Amino acid sequence: MTLVHLRTGLTHEALGVIYEVGSSTIGRAIGEIRPLLASRGFAVPDRPEVRLRTLEDVFAYAEAEQVTLRIDGMETQVRRPKAGRPGRRAFVSGKRKQNTIKTTTVSDGQGRTLWSGAERPGRMHDQTSVRTEGIAEQFRQHPSVKAEVDDGYRGLANEFPDQVSAPPRKPKGLDDDDGLLTERYGWREAKRRQSSRRICVEHANAEHRQWRPLQRYTGRRKTYGETHRAVVSLVSDRAARRTTRRKPSTELVHVRTMAC
Repeated sequence: MTLVHLRTGLTHEALGVIYEVGSSTIGRAIGEIRPLLASRGFAVPDRPEVRLRTLEDVFAYAEAEQVTLRIDGMETQVRRPKAGRPGRRAFVSGKRKQNTIKTTTVSDGQGRTLWSGAERPGRMHDQTSVRTEGIAEQFRQHPSVKAEVDDGYRGLANEFPDQVSAPPRKPKGLDDDDGLLTERYGWREAKRRQSSRRICVEHANAEHRQWRPLQRYTGRRKTYGETHRAVVSLVSDRAARRTTRRKPSTELVHVRTMAC
């Protein structure tokens, strides 16, 4: 019942009709199982016995396995707070113009979720969340870990230029008529390549949104964090089973000579 609720977002009354029990029984079952799913952590590719539960675990894993992390934010629409309640505007997202809750997703180069969480109101900027979540501190403690981010984490890339890669800034004068065509093409190509390396974390967020509650959450906002962690932990289990793609070798080999 809990899995069906997390997948489809059906109400307790509808699930009670399907399973022929009372809605209170459905609510009690979900209240017992959902915290267990949320506390499981995240699966590690090719390491079925290891689970990642904190950012410290993720950065330690990335440093040991030499994994380049992909970091991005995700917004989910939530119910609007009641009028007159303090902090009502904190949930209004400047990007989506809706009441949202933001989370941070970390994936590997194949779009497999390694960690997702750190819920915050939609009005908070991604760069501010970096300070509150402790991501910047993890880069200081693990200087060999590298990551790909978008423009929302520009400050993080400026602080750790050797570790964090963000889209290149547009050079001044490229919009002028006398701007060199080669410079404009070079900037666009560099931006395209960086986006191609980072797009896998967008695919990870797309996997999360296949579950109805993470498309538009209609429950209480205080239970969103637990629901989010339960869903993404289940998604990570499925993603971790995907076969790891190995980089092709560029070593040159001799061509076999054939007699005519």
